[in-house]
Amino acid sequence: MRISLNLATQPSRRDRPILIASAAVAVLMVVCLVMLIGLSISDRRTMQDSRAAIARVQKQLAKINAAQAQVDAQMRLPENATVLDRSVLFNTLIRRKAISWTKIFSDLETVLPHNVRVVAIRPQLNGKNLLSLDMVVAADKPEQVIDFVAKLEGSDMFGDVTQTAQTPPTQNNPYYQFRLTVTYDQKL
Repeated sequence: MRISLNLATQPSRRDRPILIASAAVAVLMVVCLVMLIGLSISDRRTMQDSRAAIARVQKQLAKINAAQAQVDAQMRLPENATVLDRSVLFNTLIRRKAISWTKIFSDLETVLPHNVRVVAIRPQLNGKNLLSLDMVVAADKPEQVIDFVAKLEGSDMFGDVTQTAQTPPTQNNPYYQFRLTVTYDQKL
């Protein structure tokens, strides 16, 4: 049996691999620090350029807003108010006149089943120039109107359908009547 005996006052340790690994990690961390500092400096320069561009755009926007305020103030003058009101009226009339009844009926013809009747149609324009149709339709059975609504919603020209009222048959009117509002994509 062999016994190892160390007579030194301090036994030798094998620290060299740990020191080399620690030095390599330290060098790697210094390289990363240098890279992060470089990225920070380039990011700061980019931020300064962006802030300068934003300041230029804000100055231009302020000039445009001032010009718009002057135009609005001039349009609010009493002598210009009548002209403005008249032009709004004419533009509204032109938009209403641009609605093509022929186009409405030809588009409805593509989705209207033979057993559903259109009793009334009233086109309406909203503030965004979107057209919706307020319709009253009649049928022998409610299922026929449900089929019509499904065809409307599946069509490219018509959009969402909202049912606002339903009237059952009476002695004078043997049909189920439904009041529907549907968005309509007619190009004005």
